[in-house]
Amino acid sequence: MIFNRTYKFRSSLSKDAVRDKLLGKRIQIHQMDFEVMEKNDKLKVIPHAENSTELKILPITHLELQNQAQNTTIIIRSKPRRIDIGGPYLLVIFCAFIFIIGLGFLIFQPGQYQIPMVMGGVSILIFVVFWFKMQTGYFDYIRKIRSFVKANTQ
Repeated sequence: MIFNRTYKFRSSLSKDAVRDKLLGKRIQIHQMDFEVMEKNDKLKVIPHAENSTELKILPITHLELQNQAQNTTIIIRSKPRRIDIGGPYLLVIFCAFIFIIGLGFLIFQPGQYQIPMVMGGVSILIFVVFWFKMQTGYFDYIRKIRSFVKANTQ
């Protein structure tokens, strides 16, 4: 939901040429190996995290190729792996819950500002640090996969 990303662009190559150029290619991002595979007539960019000992949120990227008149529209859809997504959703829900409780204290305890402000500040601080880590990790993987696909299909 909030971690899914979709991008669309056009390539001057045909659908088969794009498929041939990308299929089987490997890309290395942050010492993590990704491979372009075909499954159910769609291309997927799958991370090879079998030997990884670090906890990372990794994207699975689907490449949908649509033939147009003289070119191909490439739709890139990225989403986190199911095994990785539980922690980030839990953290977002925790931050929202703490923020809402802080607002509740502010509404139902007029005159007491210290507890609601601390709760709101802590929830915002945790969320900002989390989002920064997501931008330098998960979303950076998506940006680099997108630029890899663009560079190889133009």
